[in-house]
Order: sequence, then C-alpha cells, then structure tokens
Amino acid sequence: MNTVDNPLVLSDPFQLKLRSGVLDLRARPLVMGVVNVTPDSFSDGGRYFRRADAVEHVREMVAQGADIIDVGGESTRPGSEPVDAGEEMKRVLPVIEAIRKFSKVPVSIDTCKAEVARRALDTGADIINDVSGLRFDPEMAKLAGERGVPVVIMHMKGMPKTMQRNPYYDDVVTEVVEFFKDRIDHARAHGVGSIILDPGIGFGKRLQDNLRLLHSLSVFADLGWPLLIGTSRKSFIGMITGAEAGERLGGTLASSLVAVMNGARIVRVHDVREAVQALRVLDAIHHPEQWEA
Repeated sequence: MNTVDNPLVLSDPFQLKLRSGVLDLRARPLVMGVVNVTPDSFSDGGRYFRRADAVEHVREMVAQGADIIDVGGESTRPGSEPVDAGEEMKRVLPVIEAIRKFSKVPVSIDTCKAEVARRALDTGADIINDVSGLRFDPEMAKLAGERGVPVVIMHMKGMPKTMQRNPYYDDVVTEVVEFFKDRIDHARAHGVGSIILDPGIGFGKRLQDNLRLLHSLSVFADLGWPLLIGTSRKSFIGMITGAEAGERLGGTLASSLVAVMNGARIVRVHDVREAVQALRVLDAIHHPEQWEA
C-alpha cells in the first residue's frame, strides 16, 4: 500500500489522523488512560473485569481529561498466561462498543492478535497498541497498513510469562534502537504510515535498564516518531522506593514528567486526573508567558 494515498495518514508523524479527527502530538503531551478488562492485572487486581465497572471507569477518565483510552483484555504482567482470541474479544469488544455510545475519545486496543485488533477496529477502536512490536502475529502489520491506523510498537524482550527471568543487555539503549529500526522498516513495508514508539519500561528489563531508557529517551526521539512511555505503578518504582503497586503515584508522576521532558509525547497512566494536573503545571512552567497578565 502506498501510504501517501492513504487518507488516514498525514505527512507529519506527530499529527495522527483518526476517524474522529486529528490527534496533535506537537501541541502538548497527551495522557492515555488505562482500562484493564482482565481478572489478573498487576495494577488493579481485576477491579475493572466486569463490563459495567470498566465502562464507568472510562467515563471517569474521560471526565478527568484523558486524551486516549487504552483497552486491554489480556494481562501482560510478568509471569502472566496468554488467553485465546475469543476470550480476549469477549472482554474488550463490549467495552469499546459502550464507549462509542457516549464518547468520541480515541481508543487504542492493547493486543498482540490481529483478529482481536480487527474486530476492535470494526467496533470503534482507532489505534493498535501491540506490546510485541508487530512480532507475535504476522498479520498485524498488514492489518494496520490496510486500515491506515496508528500503531504503537513496543519493545519487549521475551514473552510476558518469562520476560523477567534474568533479562540481560550489553547496551540496552543501543539494542532497543536497533529493534525499533527493524520494526519501523517492517511496519512501513506493510503500508503503516503512523507509528508510535514505546521502549517498554518493565518488559524484560532490569532496574538499571529501565532507568537508562528513561534517561536516554532523546535517542529514541531522534528516530523521528512520537514516543509513548508507560511507567505507571511499575515495579521499578517499588524497587527504588519500597512502595507497593497501589502506592506508586509519586514515582509514576516523577518518571512521567521526566519522560516528557526527555521527549515523550504520550504518557500511559492509571491515575489520569493526577497526570493531567502534573502535565498542565509542567507546561505552565515551560511557557510562563501564557500566564502573564
């Protein structure tokens, strides 16, 4: 597919053209709110596994200022077991359908399966968020190219079940850069015109790897595509502070703000209200002239 002829692709990779309009990643960093429609999420323990609870949570996040809603039906926490496509669709499709009845907020489908992504796009999703970086399902890149939708390409070493069993890198930044170059070429070869890069904090990474990646985000930004960072409630924060998953808001906000200062354009979080407030204050500090009388 010629991406130039694709109506859902713009020449500027920081202007994501969705069915509902253009999502501008240059104007300000955006907040992606997470809803896990799973019984075993590391962060919320299945709190939103019931459809009604998930939908109500989305309503709250939209009201709090979420720019994107990320819906997932398969846990990718360390040690998690995969679920089949049928079960995953049973979890996520009704939630996406319900969202579309009350909001035009952009929705990303967090899945590694092309079948699930296809049905989610048909139901109203706008973005594919693939933690495998288009590796696990050979049909995913083709689907994204045919539909002309943005794709989040994330780096993960190994599989969710085994990724935290002694991961090792000689140079984590260089290795992730090379991974991205390969995956970008793969996506572009299949007609994908809008790509978002996610270095995969906590996915097959040691503490020092996560810190080096966050410290070196400008290297990834130099690849020319927008960056998404998800540090929300992750274990590296607990390793540094001793805090349990539900008590890592401070670490989440600190790492998210540093990520934005180092080039990230989207932060993926569980606590939308606090992230929106933090980013607004950061923006005000960077642009004090907007607040002068």
